[in-house]
Amino acid sequence: MKKPEVNWSLTTVSRSLIILASLVEPLSATCCSDLQDTLGDVVFVPQVPAYGASLQSYWAQQEQLITPSCIVIPKNAEQVSTTIQTINQFNAKARVPNGIPCQFAVKGGGHGHVSGVANIEDGVTIDMSSMSAVKVHRGNTITSVGAGARWGDVYHQLDAVGLGVAGGRVSGIGVGGLTTGGGVSFFSPRFGFVCDQVENFEVVLADGRIVDANAKKHRDLWFALKGGSSNFGIVTRFDLKTFTNRGVWGGLVFHPIQTLPQQISSFVALNNASKYDPHASVINSYVYSPQVNGWAVSNIIVYTKPQPFPPSLKPFTDIEPKISSSIGIRNLSNVTDEINQYSPSGFRQIYMTRTYGNDPNLLKEIFAIANATIQSILDIPGLVYEVVFQPIPPAITSKAAANGGDALGLDPADGPLVLTLQGVSWSNATDDEAVVSVVKAAFEQSDALAEKSGLLNRWIYLNYASKWEDPIASYGATNVEKLRAASKKYDPEGVFQNVMPGGFKLYPKNVTGGYVKRGE
Repeated sequence: MKKPEVNWSLTTVSRSLIILASLVEPLSATCCSDLQDTLGDVVFVPQVPAYGASLQSYWAQQEQLITPSCIVIPKNAEQVSTTIQTINQFNAKARVPNGIPCQFAVKGGGHGHVSGVANIEDGVTIDMSSMSAVKVHRGNTITSVGAGARWGDVYHQLDAVGLGVAGGRVSGIGVGGLTTGGGVSFFSPRFGFVCDQVENFEVVLADGRIVDANAKKHRDLWFALKGGSSNFGIVTRFDLKTFTNRGVWGGLVFHPIQTLPQQISSFVALNNASKYDPHASVINSYVYSPQVNGWAVSNIIVYTKPQPFPPSLKPFTDIEPKISSSIGIRNLSNVTDEINQYSPSGFRQIYMTRTYGNDPNLLKEIFAIANATIQSILDIPGLVYEVVFQPIPPAITSKAAANGGDALGLDPADGPLVLTLQGVSWSNATDDEAVVSVVKAAFEQSDALAEKSGLLNRWIYLNYASKWEDPIASYGATNVEKLRAASKKYDPEGVFQNVMPGGFKLYPKNVTGGYVKRGE
């Protein structure tokens, strides 16, 4: 175990602000006072500019508006360890009936859509943004990435030296959340899910110990972190398998909605290919926006080597007419930066997801259902509605076993699957109920249709799941038991089930943050 370093520096102004805050919020603010005593100038309260900057760095408006009692921005794993130990000590001495006096959340890139996962009202938010170093080593075979990095940080550095890792497809998304939730990459047909490419996790456990989890040490924890999300500790560094990457061919192509039949046909054919091209990736989206007064098709097409117009993607590139196209030979960072421009921060957000069989009629019906259900919310300010289809062929799901397994529970025998996302952004909290009801209604109808046709797969992709869904349960009973066993072993007091209430938990009744006794 690495010995935590404690920074004893303490500014008079910050200390005074903590004391004033404690008059209003005595328990959480006093917890922040203890953190200030042990960590000093990496603890920030609402009156400090760094506090506001941290909140503004969230993607979703729901997360931006949450106000923790203080924000800790650690610079290293030792300071993360000290933070956890201090919170534990405070909770041990400040017990209250039917509650936990000092709870916390952890923010990586802050790109999540579910409120309260990476931020916490009247608690302590641990913002990992200062831990964003990217370092290549071991003969260019491993890239170590700090848990506060975003994928753009990684790609810009690796592009410069002709290297790559299997990571996120939007530069503004954080490394930590995407990877521990599974993660889909443009490189997934070659290497599997992003979590399958983690050689080692550096993790701060519930008692403050700093450990490595890999194929040789803490193997059960290594497995659990590959899809099990934030239930086991705070990952402070990811060591990712690294490969040569000399650029990609790809970009964004927009079409009128009238091309939908050709789009669906091309998508299903690509996903059904008996020998899936391991370099081919497509994100097939149908986007409603008042700016264009209706629907349009948006395809993100990427071939993960610099080969123009490969045969496997020709059915897509041949579709006419096109509204616009940015396809070309480019760096991965350039492509993911472009995609990021279409995902602005500051709006309210909701995602909901399902996994279906690869059937053209079902996909057409899913779009038709979405188009019908959104008619009641078309006048909502700032509305953008997306229906997104992504191929999950056996080329992706078959890679886990060779990489030590993962917790996701997908079986190549299920054949080609379609990862379906419906995402909505809008401007005002007053419209939340209307938007949520529409998205739920669309999925209820789509699920019923898929189930009737034998095309509903149990898997729910955690990174797209809504707060009322239970993606962990979708991994299957065997993997859920493995995850619970790892939790009991590495977090016997349930710190990451209860003291950190946000996120998707291992026990269904704890999804909303209620206390769960071990063994229930």
